[in-house]
Amino acid sequence: MIEIADIPAAGLLGKVLDQFGRAFAIATSFQDEGMVLVDMAVRISPGVRVLTVDTGRLPAATLDMIGMVERHYGIVVETVRPDAREVAAMTSRFGQDLFRDGAAFRRLCCEVRKVRPLDAVPDVRAWAFGLRREQSESRRDIAQVEEAGGRLRLHPLAAWSKDEVGDYLREHGVPRHPLYAAGYATIGCDPCTRAAHPGEDERAGRWWWEQDTARECGIHFSPDGQAERQLDVLLREVLAAR
Repeated sequence: MIEIADIPAAGLLGKVLDQFGRAFAIATSFQDEGMVLVDMAVRISPGVRVLTVDTGRLPAATLDMIGMVERHYGIVVETVRPDAREVAAMTSRFGQDLFRDGAAFRRLCCEVRKVRPLDAVPDVRAWAFGLRREQSESRRDIAQVEEAGGRLRLHPLAAWSKDEVGDYLREHGVPRHPLYAAGYATIGCDPCTRAAHPGEDERAGRWWWEQDTARECGIHFSPDGQAERQLDVLLREVLAAR
């Protein structure tokens, strides 16, 4: 375990790169925060591993970002995909757009398409994600370093503000996802993300049809124990049917 307490993001990335080398990876969907991490890490170690999950429901612009990032930084982005049998079992049992049937079904879709593919990557012992505390109420207590499932989860930008992210992007000429220019404040799967309306918070464009539900994709732990139990039941049905 890395012993730190809110040290600068670049310092944390340097420490984990020294300690874990190729067993460390940045997981990103190429949103601004993830791109800050990629840019910082490449400056420290040009061979840093960058992974993204192709859920099968991504916007075309996100797929285009893979090539843009590879050309800009001279790296190869590793693309991870969900288990085709699990996706088929899930959609056969609950439908292609099951995420509209309730928060537990939405979490199941994320679990199968995003969480389990990352969990299945065999040679990564430490991950970095671009979560920030001010993004939403459910993220306000995230730590810079956590341990989950025997792996370290790093949130180097946990204490950063939106303005700090913007300043870094401009100062270093970091590529931006094209959907930001179309009014998106958060970018995920195509059917689950829309442009933000004036005055909405950063997460309002995700799963906007849900009311009074924490809008989290499931990569990090939900504080809602009941929803997690519902997810476990649904996931068992999917795994039994694959």
